[in-house]
Amino acid sequence: MGLLSGPEPQVAQDAGWPERPRMGFFTDTSVCIGCKACEVACKEWNGVPDDGFNLLGSSYDNTGALGASTWRHVAFIEQPRRLAEQEPGFELLPTGASGAPVVNRAADTLLTGDRGKLGTDVDALALAGSAGIPDGAGSRTEFRWLMESDVCKHCTHAACLDVCPTGSLFRTEFGTVVVQDDICNGCGYCVPACPFGVIDRREGDRTVKNSGIAQKCTLCYDRLGAGMTPACAQTCPTESIQFGPVDELRERAAKRLADLHASGVGEARLYGHDPNDGIGGAGAMFLLLDEPQVYGLPPDPVVTTRDLPDMWKKAGIAAVTMLAGAVAAFLGGKR
Repeated sequence: MGLLSGPEPQVAQDAGWPERPRMGFFTDTSVCIGCKACEVACKEWNGVPDDGFNLLGSSYDNTGALGASTWRHVAFIEQPRRLAEQEPGFELLPTGASGAPVVNRAADTLLTGDRGKLGTDVDALALAGSAGIPDGAGSRTEFRWLMESDVCKHCTHAACLDVCPTGSLFRTEFGTVVVQDDICNGCGYCVPACPFGVIDRREGDRTVKNSGIAQKCTLCYDRLGAGMTPACAQTCPTESIQFGPVDELRERAAKRLADLHASGVGEARLYGHDPNDGIGGAGAMFLLLDEPQVYGLPPDPVVTTRDLPDMWKKAGIAAVTMLAGAVAAFLGGKR
């Protein structure tokens, strides 16, 4: 039987499948160029409807966040910071402060409101100065783009799967988590259960495919069954999105991180690769060039069903205690 937390090396086998390698993604954001080819390929192959064609106003992004109609989302983060370690031509030039706090504050403000308005507050992302142009104080601000193709993490411990009352969500033989469209009743229990805010119910009338039911990345389950690479990884021109056995991807990610650190990119870090983290490790891991929250990722995600056994135990003890008290009161009253 599967666990609710901690390392679980045989995630598919614990779900009853024969032994085989767990498959997943490694997304190297250091080589992402923000072309959005992965978003287009995902929509085309999976028949995912559009979610609007208007720029959000705060970047070149037009999707804003993952959702029922956005299974791959390329984040654009414009960040002023010193580039001396990466581009020697900027060495010794005064630069503005890191843009991370500004971006974080804006994201916190915008994500608490209507998702449809995400990013439309241009003033919230007004960064001081223009690239390479001195401001009134005589200082100089340089920008860099942080780009990241985000996707469902296909967690080792997937809360969306654990809370699904119909069995619509299931663990595949590849270790991924998939929604069965013909079984989902649209109850929405999975939506708040996901610590990453990935899964959601698709909105729209009857003309919209799968409207009213939960939708998210399937890691192209149909393509995997045919021995093919997921559409997003297949189309990525820079190989920022890499597909393969999760164990091999973790080794590849560790080597890439070491190479970047050796090259002087000390801020590089891995995300979702550790089996000892709060979700037991992800099936989709990332190499980031700044803190996770800069990309809109929780810094320390924890599966929301981790404490369920302890909660039920305490609830049981409380119920027994109340029942014993009621019986004692009843018996005492008869005397």
